[in-house]
Amino acid sequence: MATPLPDGDAQVEPEALEDFHLPWCPLCNGTLMPDVVFFGDNVPPPRTACALAQMEAADGLLVVGSSLMVYSGFRFCRLAAESGKPIAAVNLGSTRADHLISLKLEASAEALLPRVVQRLRADNAPLPISEIKEKGEL
Repeated sequence: MATPLPDGDAQVEPEALEDFHLPWCPLCNGTLMPDVVFFGDNVPPPRTACALAQMEAADGLLVVGSSLMVYSGFRFCRLAAESGKPIAAVNLGSTRADHLISLKLEASAEALLPRVVQRLRADNAPLPISEIKEKGEL
């Protein structure tokens, strides 16, 4: 049995690994890997280049559910700040970029984002964050 951890990882008891088998490719017999970057691995250079180009073209940066302790995420906050772009964050707890963030909502992304989507669908125009706070919806 795996217990979910706050960072999205899981605590797996050693005895649960006894029957675990890595998924393998029936064509090449290699280990199948998901299309994600695991902690400690490098982000593929083409993905990094694409993300940096998108950051350069963006008007601001929204960070959702990240402590930004890993440099590959934190660097986007540094780039935004150096370019004078506003940074907003939705995160429970502190982040490595708290000193760079213009607006931080200490809220669960799981709880907040569906409400934002619902609000956008209902009104077709988002309310200013100050009005949302006044209504006590955060």
